[in-house]
Amino acid sequence: MLPDDLRIIREQLSRVPRGVVEIAHRCACGAPDVVRTEPRLPDGTPFPTSYYLTCPRLASAIGTLESEGVMREMEARLQTDPALALQYQQAHEHYLARREELGHVDEIAGISAGGMPDRVKCLHVLAGHSLAAGPGVNPFGDEVLVLVGQYWQRNSCAGGPVAAIDCGTNSIRILIADIDTDGKLIELVREMRIVRLGEGVDKTGEFSPAALERTFAACEEYRTLIDAHSVKSVRFVATSASRDVSNRAAFIEGVHQRLGVSPEVITGTEEAELSFLGAVRGLTNLESPVLVVDIGGGSTEFVLGDLTDDVQIQNSVSMNIGCVRMTERHLAADPPSQEQVTAVEADIAAAFDEAARTVDFSLAKTVVGVAGTVTTVSAMAMDLQRYEPEIIHGSTLTSAQVEELTQRLLAMTRAQRAALPFMHEGRVDVIGGGALILRELARRTSPISIRVSEYDILDGIVYRLAHRGS
Repeated sequence: MLPDDLRIIREQLSRVPRGVVEIAHRCACGAPDVVRTEPRLPDGTPFPTSYYLTCPRLASAIGTLESEGVMREMEARLQTDPALALQYQQAHEHYLARREELGHVDEIAGISAGGMPDRVKCLHVLAGHSLAAGPGVNPFGDEVLVLVGQYWQRNSCAGGPVAAIDCGTNSIRILIADIDTDGKLIELVREMRIVRLGEGVDKTGEFSPAALERTFAACEEYRTLIDAHSVKSVRFVATSASRDVSNRAAFIEGVHQRLGVSPEVITGTEEAELSFLGAVRGLTNLESPVLVVDIGGGSTEFVLGDLTDDVQIQNSVSMNIGCVRMTERHLAADPPSQEQVTAVEADIAAAFDEAARTVDFSLAKTVVGVAGTVTTVSAMAMDLQRYEPEIIHGSTLTSAQVEELTQRLLAMTRAQRAALPFMHEGRVDVIGGGALILRELARRTSPISIRVSEYDILDGIVYRLAHRGS
């Protein structure tokens, strides 16, 4: 069972679930819709319904069928169709055998549920049996599922929007979304605050009081948004720096106090999968293998994956180069000196060399760049008069453009960068360091152009959270 399954079941049933052994089936939205229960409940009560239907929307749809006389029609056929009667008898025996696996209870020995083997008394039980056992086991349960159709399409059975929060070295972002009738995300809120949580961590090994204050203030804003949209589930993913800093406990406690969830540092494998899933969402004509590169504040992630059938991650690696880290480490002058730029180039080249031992850049047929550095450089390439994500998403950067724009950004003063109409104030100081990483990416994958995605790990988190229903 997933961590939130019992919470979801409790909401579905409007009571505490009893005797749940496992999730016997999940709705297409990812939420539980049938649970397998103990034949004797914790209070000692014998309980014959081994497969218990929990989804309220499915239960309601089945209730409508019962009110329309479907059970009477089924039972009449049962008395006149020997082949159907034999199938139903076999379904009864299957039900009993599976329940016996959980333990023998004398009081209900030989008694299955739903009226089996010779009556039709409860379509909910029969449908639950079909969902758990699969098609071809319970003939009437299969018929019920055909009659109710795709009952899950309107919204997640978990009941409402979900929120994902990604707290990185430079920014903290939130995405609140629901699911439409096609199973796609409906974006309700997308916000970003530049909090510079990782400011000075490279030197001090701890989050500064000012950085924590900025981050907690953003969390309070996000709490208001979460409440306003009646969000059902929240996941907060934090920068890996939060695992190593000396005042980690203060960060965790501050976030939990404001949002009711604790920050989690996910594994590299999950981070790669979520980053890839988010980055490719909404992009078309991606030839596999696809290399997704996420240039963050403190690190850069490389993920090579295949989209031929489903998302399959081939290799991934995270390197400690990012726009904030490179800027703080080397780019002190305004504009930076050639010596400072050369020092950044050396760090970046060494990181790419190391990454190439895990991820073979030459295999990539498509390169997708995500996060603020890539999207800002794309806005600059198109000479946008304001930051327009709907135009930036799906755009393309050639190697020549990246070379030219990196040189222009490095030659500008801070005031000149700040005057660019598409430049977010939080990126003014660090865009040069990020552009140097982007330039190295263009050189290593040349002559492949870079597709630009406005979606990234945040979208991957909320997509999985919403479809899982937890």
